[in-house]
Amino acid sequence: MTAAVTTPVHQSERGRQSRLPTAVRLLRGYWPLAAALVVLPLGALLAGGGSWPAALEVDLSGPLGSTSDWIIDHRDSHPLFLYFFGHISNAVVLSVRAVYLVLLAAGWAGVTAAAGVIAWRVAGLRLGLTAVGAFAVCGLLGMWVPTMQTLALMVVAVAASVALGALLGLAAGLSDRTYRALRPVLDTMQVLPAFAYLLPVVLVFGIGVPAAVLATVVYAAPPMARLTALGLRGADAGVLEASASLGATGRQRLLTARLPLARKELLLGVNQSIMMALSMAVIASVIGAGGLGDRVYQALASVDVGAALAAGIPIVLLAVVMDRTATGARSGAGGRREWAACAVGVVAAAVTGRLAGGLSWPAAWHLDIAGPVNRAVDWMTAHLYSGVPVVGGTADWAGHFTHWVLDPVRDGLQALPWWTLLLLVGVLALLVGTWRTALTAVTAMAAIGVLGVWDASLDTLSQVLAAVAVTLVLGFAVAVAAARSARVERCLRPVLDVFQTMPQFVYLIPVVALFGVGRAPAVAAAVVYALPAVVRITTQGLRGVDPVALESARSLGATGWQQLRQVQLPLARPALLLAVNQAVVLVLAVVIIGGLVGGGALGYDVVFGLAQGDLATGLVAGAAIVCLGLMLDRVTQPTGKEAGHAA
Repeated sequence: MTAAVTTPVHQSERGRQSRLPTAVRLLRGYWPLAAALVVLPLGALLAGGGSWPAALEVDLSGPLGSTSDWIIDHRDSHPLFLYFFGHISNAVVLSVRAVYLVLLAAGWAGVTAAAGVIAWRVAGLRLGLTAVGAFAVCGLLGMWVPTMQTLALMVVAVAASVALGALLGLAAGLSDRTYRALRPVLDTMQVLPAFAYLLPVVLVFGIGVPAAVLATVVYAAPPMARLTALGLRGADAGVLEASASLGATGRQRLLTARLPLARKELLLGVNQSIMMALSMAVIASVIGAGGLGDRVYQALASVDVGAALAAGIPIVLLAVVMDRTATGARSGAGGRREWAACAVGVVAAAVTGRLAGGLSWPAAWHLDIAGPVNRAVDWMTAHLYSGVPVVGGTADWAGHFTHWVLDPVRDGLQALPWWTLLLLVGVLALLVGTWRTALTAVTAMAAIGVLGVWDASLDTLSQVLAAVAVTLVLGFAVAVAAARSARVERCLRPVLDVFQTMPQFVYLIPVVALFGVGRAPAVAAAVVYALPAVVRITTQGLRGVDPVALESARSLGATGWQQLRQVQLPLARPALLLAVNQAVVLVLAVVIIGGLVGGGALGYDVVFGLAQGDLATGLVAGAAIVCLGLMLDRVTQPTGKEAGHAA
């Protein structure tokens, strides 16, 4: 009845709008952008240029330095550290050490057999064989002990992340008030680069395994919490009502209805926590995590690409095995008898391996790839780095990209008046969201200036913008090809799978070999890291377009380009917007890590603060990274009315 009454009004309104000139209709929809185009030139003439005013800066180095000094001085004497943080630190150390000793006691044969059996029972025989091969490769590369160190840290960190995330997700899934309170916190944590988590835990726990594990837990718990809450809140209301009508209590409904219905989201949450924990465990090598990440970090510091690759391959293999095991988990993966038989087989394999050749991987079975890889890198340096005629080498490309793209973008951003950038941020956020979105974005950008790192943040922002532009151009082109050809998609799938499971740290290895050090290599690593997500999301969006719409366009004689431009891209707009948002978030994460290879700006400040113990510099840079990530997320994530149009 209501629809029948309101339909004529809506039709008349649409009729009046259709009679308006096109320019007027566009101005009504994009008035913030039009106002900005008018205000900016006038403001530039009246107020001129200039960086953030020094009068609006707040020097936090003194208070932060005093706070860090107090924490360091009282870390061994204050009751808060002795009876709270101290117990947490000891529990983490004991847990990691216990898992590591179990892995060492099982020996290479027992660990390899256990990995194969678990993957086989959970996800199938093919993955079981893959797991056995992956651990064998770790041993062949001479990385067995570092792999066990990383695996021990991973087991503890993932268990804690899943437990903490599940508890938070359970509370948010069952309580609307808790969900509303946790949602902005989880949103903010999800867009923060991994480096931003290191400094606070170092300040409290110092450099070592406890800080690495706790930083990993804080970084990896939000996906589990979000997906758990999503699964519980999305449970079929009819099933829950039927369960309640049968007299089930709240706890019984949770165990017999909500959790089984949310199984898909729970498994995805575990998978995401595993992948983020592995990525963070590698990055945490900067603060003393040890293991494979420490080998990669040391090799990168000495530009030893061969050693870095030898440690990077096991990281990728661990990521692939864990990812496939979590995503391929089957229901009813065997009863107690089957698992008991598997346990007996693993124990037999461990005992046999111990009697045959000891606990660690036999040294006679090592395969040295560092030497050949370094010789290949030397050849590439001699022939590709700068010796390619006509087109130039990779060093020339990096130099040209820096000179013609990165420098102009950075200089242009730094030359703009500070209030101009705040206005632009507000306009962009208002175009894709609501006034609250704009207020959050502008506040985050202004906080960067207040912290006194305006120029360094704009340098980082220039790298992010350049990397996002390259990522979107390449990603959309590849996605269009994959969406149009099933063969192209099949060929790309394994490549994207491998690239999407690689931790961020590993991407720095090939770019250092090809481009040396500097801002361009950091951008290249960010592009490679973000490209798989953009390609996957865009391909899925283009393939999800209604076939009826495409068939109608073809029947009207539309060419392939017209179908893409006028049908597929408009209908896939939500996926394209999501791809842009994910590109920004992923690029920022790697650009910050690029401080390790000469990326400079905020990433360098964080690395310098960690390396030199200058926690004031590191914490200010970390806070600026948080604000920059929050601003970029808000201006690229549609909310409110715009999200409704996109949907």
